[in-house]
Amino acid sequence: MTYDEVIHFLYNSLPVFHREGKKAYKPGLDNIASLCAQLNDPHHAFKSLHIAGTNGKGSSSHFIASILQEHGFKVGLYTSPHLKSFTERIKINGKEVSKEWVTSFVSDKKNIIQEVSPSFFEWTVAMAFCYFKEQQVDWAIIETGLGGRLDSTNIIMPLGCLITNIGYDHQDILGNSLGEIANEKAGIIKLGTPVTISEFQPEISGIFIDKAKENQAVIQFAKEENTLIKVSRGHTLDMEVESKHFGKFKIASPYVGTYQIHNILGVLAWCGQLASMGIIDLKKDIIELGIKNSRINTQLKGRFEMISNDPKVIADTAHNESGIRLLMDQIKSELIGDLWIILGMVADKDLDLVLQILPKNADYIFCEPHNPRSLKASNLLSIAQKNGLMGTAIKDVNEAIAFVKNKMKQDDLILVTGSTYLIAEIDEIS
Repeated sequence: MTYDEVIHFLYNSLPVFHREGKKAYKPGLDNIASLCAQLNDPHHAFKSLHIAGTNGKGSSSHFIASILQEHGFKVGLYTSPHLKSFTERIKINGKEVSKEWVTSFVSDKKNIIQEVSPSFFEWTVAMAFCYFKEQQVDWAIIETGLGGRLDSTNIIMPLGCLITNIGYDHQDILGNSLGEIANEKAGIIKLGTPVTISEFQPEISGIFIDKAKENQAVIQFAKEENTLIKVSRGHTLDMEVESKHFGKFKIASPYVGTYQIHNILGVLAWCGQLASMGIIDLKKDIIELGIKNSRINTQLKGRFEMISNDPKVIADTAHNESGIRLLMDQIKSELIGDLWIILGMVADKDLDLVLQILPKNADYIFCEPHNPRSLKASNLLSIAQKNGLMGTAIKDVNEAIAFVKNKMKQDDLILVTGSTYLIAEIDEIS
């Protein structure tokens, strides 16, 4: 099999969430346990750290991976979904797994796929574990897919956990209240495993405290471990932070979205927890370097990414109510002229929650990602109009960008957002 044939086989033989939604989701750990057993339990072969949350878990995963890489560790990183290439999901020290390895592995293990019938996500998780075992990583940073308690990644026994932000997303699977969603995310807390919570949300903090107590796990909230002294934004997001464990940090993040402040404070607090408990020997200056070099080290894309300066075009993978809310707060500080928003959504999102947050005085172009779950651009336009948002429908995101570039004025800004899959289709994102 060629690489293209292998990817075609995986997408067409296994239930894929980004195509099919909830019916592709296989809750519970029995299937992943059976799959890993067939593969000689690769997840027992390396030390791991586990990250869950509604927003921020991807950025936080990449920050901690870069920090450990700068400390000289060989670091595996598993995240999802990918933007351009399947191989983005599995990296070691920022380098994607090779297409040749993926081709060989799937070809050799095809019989196991047919025997166990995993979901696409279960298979990619198991594949990452096998790759990290084979490559003998020092640490593996594992990001959950959906939730935590029943997520396939939750088969690992990590040495530390981080939970970022809790917001409304995937309510059809995780629950309709923040408490229900938090309970699912809290499921990654295991017996004796320390956990850091990036963002203190008083209405749900007790859920994490109770779960940690139940598992005799040390818990801390980032706001109790760090004091934010100063923050400013330019080409980098610059922060001065007083840490209980490390003293004063001077942070320069290449990811400039103000929503990264909570993520960075969570990662810094987590580093303090991991270091103070003797889990990893971490140094303040190298932590600073890890965050500074995180884009170079991990190649994370689509987080308030300036894909063009003239004209100004920003792409961001925000796709739920809390993510969009933070993004719009950020955009206000960037805006000089008019705002053009190019929006594409999948059909199972809570559209009204998102659309009510978006500014009514922006100009909209409604798109649809090339994905079976996408909401038709014409349907999105119709729903948006009912929420007071005016614009036009252009299916393809690159055609939409070209259309706006021909109409916008010098100081106008284009924001492309609403779905990870839409951002993936932008030509300028490599």
